[in-house]
Amino acid sequence: MRLEAFLALLVLLGTAGRAMAGPETALREFAGGQVKKGVRTIGMGGDGATTGNYALVYKDAGGAIFDQGVVRFQDTGNLFTFSALGFTTPRFWDDAAFYAIALGQQGNGVRVWDFTAPSPGKPPSTGDVSDTSVFVKLAKPLGKSWSVGVMGAFELSQALLLPDGGAPPIRFHTAYLPSGGAGLHWHPDEHWQAGVRVILNHDEETRTQGGASKSGLLRSYEYRLGVAYSPWKGTLLDVGGDALDRSNGLEGTSTFDVHPTIGAEQMLVPRRVWARAGLDETTWTTGFSVALPPVKLDVAYLYNLGAARTQDVFGKRNTSLIATLNFQYDALFAKR
Repeated sequence: MRLEAFLALLVLLGTAGRAMAGPETALREFAGGQVKKGVRTIGMGGDGATTGNYALVYKDAGGAIFDQGVVRFQDTGNLFTFSALGFTTPRFWDDAAFYAIALGQQGNGVRVWDFTAPSPGKPPSTGDVSDTSVFVKLAKPLGKSWSVGVMGAFELSQALLLPDGGAPPIRFHTAYLPSGGAGLHWHPDEHWQAGVRVILNHDEETRTQGGASKSGLLRSYEYRLGVAYSPWKGTLLDVGGDALDRSNGLEGTSTFDVHPTIGAEQMLVPRRVWARAGLDETTWTTGFSVALPPVKLDVAYLYNLGAARTQDVFGKRNTSLIATLNFQYDALFAKR
């Protein structure tokens, strides 16, 4: 086989039959997939296996957060916003901690499938999409060098689309199926850390148009592995990767992709100011944090957020701004 033909075959195998989610679940990649890692981790390349591991929730014990984010597509003008509110309990059970966060996300009058290859099932359309979710996590240290965490997820999404060509409206909605994840983190000393994290999401997705309705299992699995090294206090270098395993029962498709995560963080003012940057899959990231205890602000700016996951459902180019306000509420009680 000639080299040109072999390369063409690889491209075809990598793109044919991709497991693309419906617009209502693609929306989750802009918020739900991010808040589970944390804005600090997002800004430095998004490796949820190290700094964003579920097993590290106990380090935020006694804190509350408020998340606000916006995603805008330059080519379609689509605008998505989301807000989230969460808290972490004080430590209990030998330093364990429990964390819960509720999130809402909305996009009104958004363009869908403008750049997708034309097909009767994916006509260029305008519509409203939304997602509501709750995530709970429990993390516990296992001795001095190990910690473990688990996550449970409840998420519902919906979309109502009006095709440009005048066809009947298309409705998508999901029904909850058991979903969650787990993480294991290793931190032998102040220089090294490593971890693994897995997410196993399931949804029953239904598409209705006119008098026709079809349902199928939407499966979204994610596996992350990462290692971070701090050569000296205030500097952190992070490298890892993630594998995305997806299948769509409505379309009878499946996809398995692997992507890199690379990031760095530098403290600029001791215990007060940090700067960071990285690459999360195909998303370039940067960010900073400013701390004035008991308050801390984390900010991340991203280019092409979720591009490896949503492809061109909403457009091809986007920029995002995500901010988290952290409040250490247990500090108020410590002073009394």
